[in-house]
Amino acid sequence: MVAHSTVEGNQGTEEPQVSTEPSPAVSQSQRSRPSQQAAILQTHFRPFNFARDFKIIAKTTSMLEESGFYWGPMTVEEAHQKLKKEPVGTFLIRDSRQSDVFFTLSYIGQHGPVSVRINFKNSKFSLTGSKESFDSLFKLLEHYISSPKKGLVRPYRKEPVQTLQQLCRRRIIETCDGKDIDRIPVHPILKDFLHAFPHPL
Repeated sequence: MVAHSTVEGNQGTEEPQVSTEPSPAVSQSQRSRPSQQAAILQTHFRPFNFARDFKIIAKTTSMLEESGFYWGPMTVEEAHQKLKKEPVGTFLIRDSRQSDVFFTLSYIGQHGPVSVRINFKNSKFSLTGSKESFDSLFKLLEHYISSPKKGLVRPYRKEPVQTLQQLCRRRIIETCDGKDIDRIPVHPILKDFLHAFPHPL
């Protein structure tokens, strides 16, 4: 079972969103332009302390867009509604509504839909309530999919049927375990396609 002690509850209630304060990184010139400042503050993402963390989140988001099971902005109620008729272990990733969290994992547990925040700290991802952390969000998912308890089983994708390209990519990644993609004798454009989502999910 996916470990969690603090979740966005089964009743569809998510903890209140923390109010966003102006980032200290906003310059004086930006403060003097209210419309620009408002645009900056529309995001709930906190400022990055390290360029490394920015690169990790940017790369993760790019791969999530390729995955098919990333639903972007979505309330806990909407996520649970989409999942409630799916088999146990079906999951999706969505944006968290918490001001200090990037992503949330929503899945079908033994007793119905559950949502748990995905923490990002010290350049690693972990689920709220779990002591295990991973340098990749997808390694986290693969860990819980391969767990004997089978907390997660399969992703819930926007498009129920993947394209032939996506199916081929998945099979190639499964065969080579996502390693040494650059050594595969295919056209560079195809290598870019493989690199875009090098995970067998």
